[in-house]
Amino acid sequence: MRINIQLQCTECKRRNYATEKNKKNTTGRLEIKKYCPWDKKHTVHRETK
Repeated sequence: MRINIQLQCTECKRRNYATEKNKKNTTGRLEIKKYCPWDKKHTVHRETK
């Protein structure tokens, strides 16, 4: 079962990306290192509610 999630930058607190995750395999909050256009560098992005 795949669900849609929003990824929020940990530094600027903006929601930059939307993606999907499999809820059965990834039960916790997803953390991915992605590029933030406002900070102009790669930062950790976390799943929001």
